[in-house]
Amino acid sequence: MSKFEKLLLKVVTGVSDHNISFSDLILILTTLGFEFRVKGSHHIFFKEGVEEIINIQPNGDKAKPYQVKQVRNLLIKYKLIDL
Repeated sequence: MSKFEKLLLKVVTGVSDHNISFSDLILILTTLGFEFRVKGSHHIFFKEGVEEIINIQPNGDKAKPYQVKQVRNLLIKYKLIDL
């Protein structure tokens, strides 16, 4: 299992939402084909075929737990992962 797959599994299972780094969350979204723009500390992600827009901000070097949950729900809803 690759490092990316382990990271993706960590996000999808929801066992450690408090311990996901902000850069890892960005890596997941960009690897899955999301485009983004940055306005201040807000990183706004969007993808064709996905209605929702994801807006994430860092909490130090970590992602905010509720935003990790939003990303997880989006990945599951649109079946963007194949685990």
